[in-house]
Amino acid sequence: MCTAVTYKTKDFYFGRTLDYEFSYGDEVVITPSNYVFHFTEQGEIKRHHAIIGMAHVEGEYPLYYDAVNEKGLGMAGLNFVGNAVYHDKKAGMDNITQFEFIPWILCQCATVEEAAGLIGKMNLLNTPFNEKLPVAQLHWIISDREKAITVESVRDGIKIYDNPVGVLTNNPPFEMQMFGLRNYINISAKEPGNAFAPGLDLEQYSRGMGAIGLPGDLSSQSRFVRAVFTKMNSVSKDGENDSVSQFFHILNAVEQQRGCCDLGDGKYEITIYTSCCNADKGIYYYTTYDNHQISAIDMHKENLEKDTLICFPKAEGEQIKMQN
Repeated sequence: MCTAVTYKTKDFYFGRTLDYEFSYGDEVVITPSNYVFHFTEQGEIKRHHAIIGMAHVEGEYPLYYDAVNEKGLGMAGLNFVGNAVYHDKKAGMDNITQFEFIPWILCQCATVEEAAGLIGKMNLLNTPFNEKLPVAQLHWIISDREKAITVESVRDGIKIYDNPVGVLTNNPPFEMQMFGLRNYINISAKEPGNAFAPGLDLEQYSRGMGAIGLPGDLSSQSRFVRAVFTKMNSVSKDGENDSVSQFFHILNAVEQQRGCCDLGDGKYEITIYTSCCNADKGIYYYTTYDNHQISAIDMHKENLEKDTLICFPKAEGEQIKMQN
């Protein structure tokens, strides 16, 4: 399904893959500071932090998949089917619908600590956006340059977990994802030595045997392990181009190719887009399945005092530079 990753060199980067069999018509959307958010149960927020991210716009409302605000706080929702549970209204709580969660946090918060404070008073509602868009079963990663958390709304309420690896995929629940890393405690980026059996003469048969045993399938638990290993062993320079390039290489380790995840009836799950946002500078980079050229949109080059959404359709179609 999807993988989200954080990365820090000189600047802080936040992004994800969105893996699905079709697109809802997503585009890069900037929500300026004076766009009025009408929350179903919590009234209006007329002025707030500006936001940039990938969203499906429905009725002039940005349904964000992932986004970063002008303060450098990032947030993404990933499928959590079968485990996500939302609730009816609760007195004395901030009742927020699932589709309002990202705007509710990014409108008001500059840090993970501020976000956790709001979430502690919050109840996620089981209210759909409309009859065409049912409630999505999600869990979320929220991160600034210092800390990341995972948020899950389950049967007994909202759980907040410290996320020391800055990575999230789909099922199982985050605690189990982290526990599963222990199965790979022996994996190293270095070339392996012979630890199989004393006295048995086993030698490496090729270069490139570092990380041997790392899972390579497309399941969410395997993608979690692979993304954590790749990110936490990643080495790059700290310039913007180097950092952005390395971020995409990290997420390329978990991308999905058409044909490898067969859903039946001629449908295949693919990596529809991959994003990387420089959260410090407000620059949103992305590629798509059919366009590997990195496209970028700088939120600070737009008028962030506007009261209407600023939308950029994805650049589709492979861009190939002919050299002769």
